[in-house]
Order: sequence, then structure tokens, then C-alpha cells
Amino acid sequence: MSIRLLVFDSGIGGLSVLREIRRNLPSAEIAYVADDAAFPYGDWEAGPLLEHIVALIGRLIARFQPDAVVIACNTASTLVLPALRAAHPIPFIGTVPAIKPATERTKSGVIGVLATPGTMKRDYTRELIRSFAQRCHVRLVGSSELAPLAERVMAGEDVPDEAIRTEIEPAFIEVDGRRTDVVVLACTHYPFLLERFDRLAPWPVAWVDPAEAIARRVLSVLGREPDPEGTPLNKGGAYLTSAKDWSHNLTGLLAQCGLEPRAG
Repeated sequence: MSIRLLVFDSGIGGLSVLREIRRNLPSAEIAYVADDAAFPYGDWEAGPLLEHIVALIGRLIARFQPDAVVIACNTASTLVLPALRAAHPIPFIGTVPAIKPATERTKSGVIGVLATPGTMKRDYTRELIRSFAQRCHVRLVGSSELAPLAERVMAGEDVPDEAIRTEIEPAFIEVDGRRTDVVVLACTHYPFLLERFDRLAPWPVAWVDPAEAIARRVLSVLGREPDPEGTPLNKGGAYLTSAKDWSHNLTGLLAQCGLEPRAG
């Protein structure tokens, strides 16, 4: 029986999560919705953003009738999951900063978290740190520029190294002779910049991308095993809330994720 999924993000960064889901469930019927009309979420105040997302997701559920919804956005997930779960009787799988996995990987006890300003300010993020990282020094870095820079890179635009270096360097610190050795990618856009991050980082670190864990969570929530090898790909649709056309450079990325650009 085919599974229907709605994968939602403020922009195109959620494709980093979707491609991991695709590796496990090529048979799934997937609708990917990028809320580009409201991008970037990191600049919104919490109250208006909560109202906007809850209303929009309600309309998308009515349209696509998914079996589950993946909120492939840290800024949204740290804010809206309780309201969505209270409003709809289907599973919601969120994306939250991978603080716990970072604490399991660090040797120095110094962790950087690259996020948006919205994710950085959320009580949810602070509670993750209190619950799992009390023995670590955690540097939260809320960048309002990094997600838009990632979108530009993904669209094939030329983005200078210095613009990216400026945004990531605050995550690299020294505390009592110990240096950051793990950096959490707390925005789904950031994995698409990982090659640049590696090259521009002041020193080598482990980068924690939660996409694979989210894909496993999707399987668990749905009670599914990964599709057998060789399962045919079920082409899904990619939608922009602005109703604009997808750029030519992005259609190739969509195809890699088993998606076709669709209107509406």
C-alpha cells in the first residue's frame, strides 16, 4: 500500500530531509511544499508565524490528504508541532536541533549550533540544551543570512566564500583551551553548503545533519520497513506557495529527489 507524505519547509532546504526519505521509501507519494512566499521564517515573530503555519498546513492537509506530515524546518518545528498535533489526527514528524547526538559525538565538550534567529530563540532549543548538554559548552549562532545564502547556492548563483565564512565562524570558539569539535546543522538548508563549510571552517569539526535520523523516524511512525532494493520511484510534486515557476537550476535538484515542479 502506497504511503502519502507531505514534506513542508519555508524554502528548499527541506529537500535535504526529503532525499533521505526517498532513499528509504521511493514508492511513497510525496508532495513537497516550499513556503517561499513567507521565506525566511527566521525573521518572523513567533505569534504571527505560528498562526501562519498552522493555517497553511491545515489547507495543505485538506488538499493532499497525507498519511503523515514532515515539517522539514527547525524554525517551524520548534514552534508549531504541539498546535498541529492538537489540530489534526495524523502523525507529524518534526526537525529539531540535534543537540543530543552532538553531545554523544563531542570529545572536547564544546559544541556549535548553526541555526536561524528563530530557532536560536525558541524555548524548545533551550530545553534541549538543558536536558542533554548541561556538561557541555554550547555556542548558539542564529544567522539571518545563511539560509538565504544556501538558497542562492542551490539556485546556481555565485556566492563568495567570505559571505559564508562570516556566518559560520562564530560557531568556532575556544573555552579553557578546548575548541569546538562538533557543529550542529540546525537548519535543513545548511547541509547543501556542507562542502563549503568544510573548506571554510577555521579547523576540522564533525557536522551533525539530522536528515538520516528523521527518515528513520518516518519509517518508525508509519510502521514501515525500507522499500526493497529496486522499488520503482513514484514521482512526486514540488509546489511553491508563491505560485512562481521553479528556476531551471532547481529543477535538476528536484529530479534528484524524485520530484517534478507543479503549479499551485
